[in-house]
Amino acid sequence: MSSVNKNAPPMLAHRYDFEGQAVRYGVWGQGRPLVLLHGTPFSAVVWRRIAPLLARGRQVYAYDLLGYGQSEQRDGQDVSLATQGRLFAALLRHWKLARPDVVAHDFGGATALRAALLEGCAYGSLTLIDAVALAPWGSPFARHAREHQAAFAGMPPYVHAAILKAYIQGAAHRPLADDVMALYTLPWTGSTGQAAFYRQAGQADQRYTNDIEHRYGEIDCPVMILWGEDDAWLPIERGRALAQRFRGADFRPVPQAGHLMQEDAPEAIVAHLSEFLAAVSPPAPQPGPASLQYGSNL
Repeated sequence: MSSVNKNAPPMLAHRYDFEGQAVRYGVWGQGRPLVLLHGTPFSAVVWRRIAPLLARGRQVYAYDLLGYGQSEQRDGQDVSLATQGRLFAALLRHWKLARPDVVAHDFGGATALRAALLEGCAYGSLTLIDAVALAPWGSPFARHAREHQAAFAGMPPYVHAAILKAYIQGAAHRPLADDVMALYTLPWTGSTGQAAFYRQAGQADQRYTNDIEHRYGEIDCPVMILWGEDDAWLPIERGRALAQRFRGADFRPVPQAGHLMQEDAPEAIVAHLSEFLAAVSPPAPQPGPASLQYGSNL
């Protein structure tokens, strides 16, 4: 049995061309499809300790949003939630997935919701983790960066690095180790990465959830909402309010977890998700154990 480096960055082996831009994704395991969507300013690296466990009984898909992680970053790029919703719908068609189970964190939540309500995507179930979905959202820093995008993009790299680390740490309830922090900051370093970081902040417009939040009751699949009790970015009251927008949503608070639940309580995500999926979307019989070599091909 191969060893698993829990801090290994995901190696997304596959490429999808979306409107002339490269999007990186990976697929692991066998069984009913399960798609993982990350949020901002993160990447598929958030799933590195979770995907291997889920892939033991599911076929797991994960990708980097356009402009994030290993996906393409370029000047003038549209990385808004409108684009991310269209990209997700295009990926589901590319993967030939009709009703996958979907797990979405932060901006990934808004992405999945827009794809369902505006792009005609259908899910077997939807799990939202500290999701960006109800106004108001956006931290004071994010709002300030959006208003002064050009000034932030031109900051000296050492100032940007300090701001970036402080911002990402604010998403977690527990201190992030240096090697873990490096996984999250790497895509946003260098001149291209720094510009991309403030580009996504500048395009984080609340109108993209205003467009759809009155329609959440139209979602026709089972919904579970996980929320960190110590989320400093989106307070848990926002999660409870969101749950009321769906028909019979299963709301589950997670203690000792902040907005970045994948770091604070990955075991809670796996436990709650396994229980939820077993009830609403049991795995298909498997011919043999799933094969997953995490760190070499994730």
